Parts: sequence; structure tokens; C-alpha cells
Amino acid sequence: MKKTTIVLSFLIIASVSCFAQKTKKQKQEVDYVNSYIGTALSSEGGMFPCVNPPFAMTTFTPQTGENIISRVSYLYEDSTILGFIASHQPTVWMGDYGYVSVMPQVGELKVLPGQRKLPFKHSDEFVSPYLYRVKLNANEKDKSIKVEMTARERCGILRVTYPASRESRFIIQALNIADNQEPGWMPNLNSKETRLNKVVAYIRVDKEKNEITGYNPDRQSMNLGPELKNFKGYFVIQFDKAFTKFGTWNNDSIKPQDEELSGKKRLGAYVGFSTKANETVKVKIATSFISLEQARENLKREIPGWNFEEVARETRDEWQKNLEVIKLGGVSDDQRSIFYTSFYHCLLFPREFSEYGRYYSAADDAIHQGVSFTDYSLWDTFRAEHPFLIFTQPERVTQMITSMLQFYKEGGWLPMWPNPAETNIMIGTHADAVIGDAYVKGLRGYDVQLAYEAMRKNSFRATECDNASNKLFDREVWSCYEGQAGLQFYHSLGYIPSDYKAESVSRTVEYGIDNYCTAQVAKDLGKNDDYERLTGWSKNYKNLYNRATGFLAPRLYNGDWAAKADDGFTEGSPWTYLFGAMQDIPGTIELLGGNEKFATRLDQNFAGGYYRHDNEPGHHYIYLYDYCGQPWKTQELARKHTTINYRNRPDGINGNDDLGQMSAWYIFGVMGFYPVTPASGMYAIGAPQFPRLTMNYTANGKPCTLEIIANNISEKNKYVQKVTFDGKTIDRPFISHKEIVSGRKLVFEMGESPNMNWK
Repeated sequence: MKKTTIVLSFLIIASVSCFAQKTKKQKQEVDYVNSYIGTALSSEGGMFPCVNPPFAMTTFTPQTGENIISRVSYLYEDSTILGFIASHQPTVWMGDYGYVSVMPQVGELKVLPGQRKLPFKHSDEFVSPYLYRVKLNANEKDKSIKVEMTARERCGILRVTYPASRESRFIIQALNIADNQEPGWMPNLNSKETRLNKVVAYIRVDKEKNEITGYNPDRQSMNLGPELKNFKGYFVIQFDKAFTKFGTWNNDSIKPQDEELSGKKRLGAYVGFSTKANETVKVKIATSFISLEQARENLKREIPGWNFEEVARETRDEWQKNLEVIKLGGVSDDQRSIFYTSFYHCLLFPREFSEYGRYYSAADDAIHQGVSFTDYSLWDTFRAEHPFLIFTQPERVTQMITSMLQFYKEGGWLPMWPNPAETNIMIGTHADAVIGDAYVKGLRGYDVQLAYEAMRKNSFRATECDNASNKLFDREVWSCYEGQAGLQFYHSLGYIPSDYKAESVSRTVEYGIDNYCTAQVAKDLGKNDDYERLTGWSKNYKNLYNRATGFLAPRLYNGDWAAKADDGFTEGSPWTYLFGAMQDIPGTIELLGGNEKFATRLDQNFAGGYYRHDNEPGHHYIYLYDYCGQPWKTQELARKHTTINYRNRPDGINGNDDLGQMSAWYIFGVMGFYPVTPASGMYAIGAPQFPRLTMNYTANGKPCTLEIIANNISEKNKYVQKVTFDGKTIDRPFISHKEIVSGRKLVFEMGESPNMNWK
């Protein structure tokens, strides 16, 4: 999901550091993760070097700037650090919530971010999924501060090495709202009361317990969702060294020896002490969305002592356990870094939101029993991220679906883009695609009947704010859950009219995807009437095909074509959505005049520069040549786009990673097959990019191993000559999920020239 394009005139090249004591032979999969990839502003990757286990509730990351919607906490181009934040911001286009940060300091007391920031160099950094290390104030050697940070699921620990000083301290910031921080590109933001008037945070210094506690109720995207009166991000911060000085601060007002403060905008506290040269002080940060007591419980479970190395080792081991399920052979170190960093990105979101059997629900503003996840970027991730998790995280997939169903029970609808409350960001109800795909691929560890009820409701029932006068533009101030906006028109006219709803063409196409996925579940459950109606609706996109122009086009309620042919699209153009009906590719081929004409339009799409890999709607387009008898073009493009869009450097992601979608696309791309149509149970075959790849996973409760071999592969030998699966020749460029999970070895014979007989 992208809303702007930023172009910088420089290129940043860097590679990940590794522990000096590790030799090349000792390196494991986790050691190839380069947390710098995607952190450069120039690529809009939207990533940041966070430390935490997979799917952690809280990510701990350095702050080179105050993060807001449209800016994450760390940008590679920056040269100063102002804090180390316990963050919940999932991506650059969404907001942080319930955050708190700490910053070490020596010398004069400075509390505001712009005043307390210290310079650093990337040569003095170490980044990894389990440990972050940096030297601050490197230009003043005698005053340098070394900071090390690691974390578990909800709690983090910093180890800070101070110089000799009578004025060493930590600055804690519990709220970050400034008058000029509201992103101006958000429509109608000021039509309601803003965060400046809604949010009151609280902080308390307890000298006897040597800790700081408090809460932060800020949600940077609160204007996009319902009001949550009970929402708070609670924190407990403990120190292993007694502090002798302390106080609170609010904006630029500092109150020494003050123990307690409530306030708005920017506020926090500080604690001070004397340090000897190279003295280390540790600080633990516990977070919770339930209560302070739960934050203490989280800390007791996750970081009970002060052993920094043990916490880092536990988190490293967890990442290694998750990443080693895929082994690579015959690849370069750069390729390993790109691959395992992509794998790492796929295991960050959606974030777990429950806390040892309980969770706060942003759907009804209450505490419940169970397991919960949030920050689903479903418009992006239904395409490749969630299908990849079916292979690598099947148990979590069923938990994620259960979490969606809890959201449905508590709020009345499946989530679209919760952050953590629903925001209506993007279009379509793609939880339907995620659930339908998992169901068709055999995952049933959730309430299937409730899942179908929730999916069916999305396709059959309009929401309360879906009326003729509400066009429902993207990022409008919250009125109610959007769902499949314009549903009454979609059913009666067979399309969404552009004079009644925004993004009308894209909505018509994408509702069809969700209809198709729901239809597959309906069919399997014996609900034949639903299946027939849903299948019919899934082809509504055809009603927007303008034969005079050869494109899908916006149409008015009265049936006329709209005056502006490029109106009505979500983050794209008529080219972006011409091939967008992934649920009915044969129907699109017929609509465009058959295989040859369809292939010609695809050629025009790629040759004309209309394909945008940095955004999601066209992510399946390179695989469409499989459907029209020219799979060698898919093979060419698979090599091209897995190469030019993914690099082992800070600007190594061409576009925002969007919570794992860009990375999952890459992984499928190098494996050699891609899930074009959700809930179909089929993959389109591309071309593998590595000589050997072995994936160990679980399917239907049984351990499976898939070995993918590409014989004779090279830069020139990029074309598939022959494919065998467990010794049996595959005579078409498709393979089913059922086949994959029942087999062992997928072998590609590669060559320099296209095999035009294999199609």
C-alpha cells in the first residue's frame, strides 16, 4: 500500500555486519538477515531495524526521528538518534499506538527530542533481529555512550555503557503529539476533534521501587477508527541501578523531584545517577494493553532477571528455529541475505495482540480470553504473505483466523485493516480471501461455520454507513465499518457506479475476488444457492469492460461511461486493473479476445512500463502468461523482477514491504511457483532462481519436505525446459497445493532458450 513516491538523488549501498567472532562456516540462517534492507527513505521500504521474536506484540527499535503516519522511527539516511522506542507502528502508512521510549544521556538535562538527539555512524552499529548495538555521540570520544538492545514478545531490555559522569540519566517519553505532526495528506482529518485534544497520558516515578510506570492512550490513526475509551498502552520500566535524581517533564516544562504527571502533547520523566567510566546500567521495559499488573506479569514471564545475553540468545534461537525450515544451496552470500531477510520480514506481522491467554479487543473496547492478532494489512497480504504462512506457520494461521472471527463476534464484521481498531483502509473484505485460501488448503483449526457466516455477511449485507450520499473515500474520518461499500449497486447493477462510490472500478474487481473465495467455502459446505450467487457476482467486473477502449472503466449509475476514464481506481490506472480479476483469468482472456490478444495486452503492459512491482495490484501479472500459452515470458519476468527489485542494501526493496507482501512475493518467485488465485488450491509455475531449495513444513498435521532443484540454472539458463514432480513429468505450468503437500521433489531442467512446447 503506497500513497506517495519519493525520489532521492543518491543511492545507498551497505551490507549487514556480523559478529567478529563468527566465521563463515559458523553462520546460520539468522546471521544472513540484513535488518538494513528496506530502511532507506529512497526506496520507501518502510522497514526499521527492530529486535523482537516473530510476530511480537511490541517491536523495539532505535528512533532517528519521531515516528508518525508517513514516517517510521528509523531512516537509514539519518545521522542522529533521539530514543529507543517500544513501538507498535506496523508500517509507514499506518500509525503507532501505546508507545513509550527511553534515551540515555550525559551532561546537561535535555528532554525534547530535537534537543536530546545524539549523532551516530552506521560503522558503529550492529543490526540483527535479536540484537541492536550502537555508539552514540561518536564525535566526542570521551562522552560516547554504547547502547545495546534486545527483546522478547512484549518486553525489552537495554544495556547502556556510560562514560564517567555525575550527570548520567535516562529520558523517558510517554507521549509524542506536536501541533505540526498531523499528516496533511489525510482527507478531512480536522473535521473532528484531533489527537491533540483527545489524548491524556500518565507517568509516575517510584524511587523506592526504582521504576517508572504509566500509560499512553495515543493511537496515531484514531481519527480513522471508532473511539476507544478504555484503550491504553501500559508500561513498566525498571532499572538495575538506583537513581538519585528524577523528575517529570511536559513539553519544555521540567519539574525536578516531581513523581507524577498527567498531560498532553509531549510528556515524560527522567532519572539520573553518577557513573564510572564504562559502567553499564540496564533498563527493562514491559508493555501491555490490559493493565500495569499484566505488564509486570509479562516482564516476569519474559525477562525475569537481568541477563542481557540470555534474552538475546533466546530471541536469536527463536528466529533461527523459524528461518532454518528453508535451506538454500548453490547461492551467494548476497542471495542468502536477500532471501532470509525477506523470510524475516514475512514473520513480523500480523502482530500477536494477546498476553498469555487474555487480550484487549479494539473491536468492543474490552478484555477477553483467548489468542489475538492485529495489524492485518489484508489488501496487501492476502496475495502472497498469507499463502506463504500456510507453509511456514500453519498453527499461527489458524490462530490468526480465530482472531479474525473474534473480531467479527466483538465488532460485527471481519477486519479490513485494524490498527488496532478498524480503519477502513484500502478496499475489499480480503479476510474472506485469507480464510477461503486456508480452508481450501486444508486448514480447519477454527470455527468453520462461524467463518462462513462472517464471510457470507461481507458479500450479502451492506453496512450501516453504506448509503448513497457517502462515497467513502480512502482515509476518511471514521463513520462506521465500510465493508463492501456500494453493495446494493453491486448486486442490482452488477458494478459499483462511480458517481456513488469512490474507487468504483477497483472495488468491483476486488469484491469479485472475495465473492469467489467465499463461494469455494460455500460449495464445500453444500450451500449451493450461495455458491451460484457468489460465483455470478464474482464476474461482475465484466460489466465495466469498455470495448471501445479495451479497458475496464468507471461507469455511472445510469449506465453511461464516466467522463474520466482513469477515475475509480485504487492506487493505479486502467492498466493496473485490466488483468486484476485473478478469480476469473479465463473470463478475462475471453473478454480481451482470446489467448493471443490477451498475451499482446500483457506485452504492452510490461513494455510500456505500466507494471509497477512496487505496489500490489499487479503482483500476479507476470504469471498470467501461463494462462495464455506463453509461460516462457513468465520465466523471463520472474528472473528480472526477483533481481532488480530486491537487493542486499538499505534501499533493497523497491517499494514498501507492506507487512511482508513484497518479501513473500520474492520468496515464491525464487521457489518457482506463485499463488495467483486465492482459494483455488492452485499455483502458477514460474522459474526457480536457486540451484537448490529445501522447505520443511507441516501440512494436515504431518511433517513434509519439499526439495526444489533447478538443474543447469544460470543467468543465461533462465528458461524451463522440463518439470518433474517425484519423477512424474508436469505437462502444464500449474501445480496444485494438494500435489505439493503429497510430494517430495520438484525438479526443473533449465536451458538458454524458451521451450515453446511446454505450455
